[in-house]
Order: sequence, then C-alpha cells, then structure tokens
Amino acid sequence: MEALHKQVMPFLLRRTKDEVLSDLPEKIIQDRYCDLSPVQLQLYEQFSGSHVRQEISSMVKVNEDKGEGPKASSHVFQALQYLLKLCSHPLLVLGETIPESLLSHLSELFPASSCIASELHKLHHSPKLVALQEILEECGIGVEASGSEGTISVGQHRVLIFAQHKALLDIIERDLFHTHMKSITYLRLDGSVQPEKRFEIVKAFNSDPTIDVLLLTTHVGGLGLNLTSADTLVFMEHDWNPMRDHQAMDRAHRLGQRKVVNVHRLIMRGTLEEKVMSLQKFKVSIANAVINADNASMNTMNTDQLLDLFTSAEGKKGTRKSIQSDENFDGDKKLPGGGKGFKAILGGLEELWDQSQYTEEYNLSQFLAKLNG
Repeated sequence: MEALHKQVMPFLLRRTKDEVLSDLPEKIIQDRYCDLSPVQLQLYEQFSGSHVRQEISSMVKVNEDKGEGPKASSHVFQALQYLLKLCSHPLLVLGETIPESLLSHLSELFPASSCIASELHKLHHSPKLVALQEILEECGIGVEASGSEGTISVGQHRVLIFAQHKALLDIIERDLFHTHMKSITYLRLDGSVQPEKRFEIVKAFNSDPTIDVLLLTTHVGGLGLNLTSADTLVFMEHDWNPMRDHQAMDRAHRLGQRKVVNVHRLIMRGTLEEKVMSLQKFKVSIANAVINADNASMNTMNTDQLLDLFTSAEGKKGTRKSIQSDENFDGDKKLPGGGKGFKAILGGLEELWDQSQYTEEYNLSQFLAKLNG
C-alpha cells in the first residue's frame, strides 16, 4: 500500500462533485430488500444441491491442485450468472419452454392443469417487479389520474430503470407496463438501438416531461449521457464492478440537476446478490483508501480514518469503547502501529489483517460452499 501511494499520489489529482459543485443536490442511495418467491426459492435450493454445483466444486479443487484456472473459472461464472438471473426473474433462467426435468419439481407450486410458462408471467413470481411497481406508484407514476379524460398528467418524478440484461427489460415492459400499468409512457435505450439513434431518445426524454420512465441497460446507458431530467433511479440488477453502477447513477446526478436524486437498489435477501453488494462495498472502500480528500498526501493520512475503513458501522461503537478502556495513564491509545506517520499505519495493518485471513475470506471453494447458506 505504501508503494502504491508513492506511485499514485504525485500524478493523480482527484476532485469530486461534492468539492467543486457546492449547489449540486444530494444523492440518496436506498437498498430495498426483497424475499425470494416460492418458485425462485425452489430453483435456488435445487441448484445449490445439484450435481452442477458439485462438479464446479470438484473442478475448482482439481485445477487449484494443478495450478490451472481458466477452465474452472468459465464454468464457475456461468453458475454465478445463473443465480444472479434467477434473483431477478425465474423466466431469465427457465425461458418460455421449461425442461421436462423441472416440470415435476415446479408443478406442485402452481394450480393443476395450468400452463407453468404462462403462470410465471404473473407479477408475484418476481418480488423485484412488485417492488418496482410500488416505487413507481410512490412517485405518482402509473396511477390512474382523477382528472378529465384525454388530459396527459405531468408527474413530479421521472424515473430511470437500469438492468444488466435486455431480457429483463422485455419482462418489465410485457408483464408490468403493458399488463398492470398501462398509463405509463416510457422510452427504451439498450444495445439493440443503433448508436446514431441513441441521442435522439435521450433528447426526447429530456425535452418531453410527459414521458415517465426511461428503460436502460447499465452498459449502454451508464456512460456519456445527460439525463438530469430524471430524479429517481431504480437498479434491478447489479454489476460486480461498483464503478459501472455509480457511473450510471451519475447520468442523473450531475451538473444541471436541480432535484434530490433518489437511487433505489433492489436486492434479494439471503442470496448471491447480497455477496455482490458486499464486494462492491469492499472495492469502493479500497478505492477511497488509495486517495481521497482527507488523504491527498502522505502527511495528512490519519490513523483513525484508515482504521474506520476496516470497521463495520455496527462495530464502531464497541471499538470506541475498547479504545477508551485501553488508554494508558499518558492518554495514548493502544492502536496497532501506535507510532505516528504513514509507515506506522501500514505496519499496524499487518495486525489487523494477515495473509491467511485474506486467503480464507476470498477462497473460491469456500465462497461456493457459502452459497448453500
């Protein structure tokens, strides 16, 4: 870490919006947790106990022993992608044609003599769609207006809905907008839109306040766009790279925004998505540790600020109490690397986190084992 600081700091000048745009409204990020539907839970548990997971575990173990990784890695990430898609909607993993091997397991969850594929289009099988509908209604979007017929109401809020996959945007359009919220006016921007037509869609959304929603994929709508006419963002899916999500948020939270920006992240409780968000938080903390406003040079690095990066919000109260109880008669706190200066801080990190702990925390085999939990 010390070598990284010495190489980066002389050449990197970082200025955030908070520092240079004092009049920029606040950005509020809210995590909204949902529970798996019975169908999702059945498929999730079935996958966790399936031969696919056992094959992945054995393949990873063999390749780790041989020092080979690519073969196992591709198979592992296919499995992780399956679980992430399942968290968003069962149809993303089942498709319209359900395999015979799964019909027997799922038939008990549906009414007799019903078509399972068509039943899965119902809203309650995807808690994220239910949560999205609630958010839109809270914003006054999709609610039948009480005014005279033929008048187009202009809502106080306008929404950007981000997803990783175009298929999920298709489901939102078909199963939510066209079925339950027919009064919504919306546009869509994804990889199927030709590059020369994308600016026209953005221009139409910004200039027409009667358009309630813009559907986007994170990869297409996450860079280079100015969407300050929207003040509410909903993330249906989440990227392993937190900066992609944050760049997408900044399409609305940027120069020209006059309203407070509310970001809603829909997360399935007790699933792989929670682990993805945990990794996002870890990566952001590391990025902030490299250089930030309070750590612009070696001389201003503060021990307490650095140690706070490795302390959870729940544990900070207990940490403060223990520090106070450990004070000696001279008033010095017994912190790792008790001396002052950057070298003392880095030396103290060895006591906080050794190599064996890091290996255990980010071991792929153990990560797969936790999927059952």
